[in-house]
Amino acid sequence: MRLLIVEDDKKVGAFLERGLKEENYAVDVCRNGADALYLAQVYPYDVIILDIMLPGKDGFSVCRELRDSNVLTPIIMLTAKDTLDDKVQGLTVGADDYLTKPFSFEELLARIRALLRRSQDYKTKALHVGDLEMDPVRRLVTRGGQKIALTGKEYALLEYLMRNQGRVLSQSMIIEHVWDMDYEGASNIVNVYINHLRRKIDKDHPVKLIKTVRGHGYQIDED
Repeated sequence: MRLLIVEDDKKVGAFLERGLKEENYAVDVCRNGADALYLAQVYPYDVIILDIMLPGKDGFSVCRELRDSNVLTPIIMLTAKDTLDDKVQGLTVGADDYLTKPFSFEELLARIRALLRRSQDYKTKALHVGDLEMDPVRRLVTRGGQKIALTGKEYALLEYLMRNQGRVLSQSMIIEHVWDMDYEGASNIVNVYINHLRRKIDKDHPVKLIKTVRGHGYQIDED
């Protein structure tokens, strides 16, 4: 899952980025409304964490403009203001949730997970491809009833594949969604992690689910 943090306070932004990356989310950070509008319209984020008090465009304006441009990514608004009028305004311009500073990181995580479960791509609790099953709530993966232990990035890659079952995903699409826009590591990182998944998911099974579509990318499918 890929998140965008829009927070002008560098310390708060760095704290949120570090904590969310430790939870195996891909995270981008920006510090003003103009950059937030650009990034949210270009990249496929799963949740946007949006501070209200920003230089230039404030969070209310950013949220309103994103909704007007048909960007439907779930938005959690962060603010030091806790008045009813501010909460009403935030929800009126299109925010999905509202969190008042100071807040606990665990509460933010819980709200992110709740939004993900409610979003369009989370219509069912479990994901299935053949006898491979993923429970996003418990972060549990099994095949043929046998539990499979995955690292954070392996899980994120498999989840992205399963949520796009049958669709060919290019290397750039995978890097953008599973890593982040600042990734500057090995160019073969996707192939490396695909091979990790194949050893854990497909090696001991006659039906291979993870496929390479030469010249195009990767997909997961039973057929």
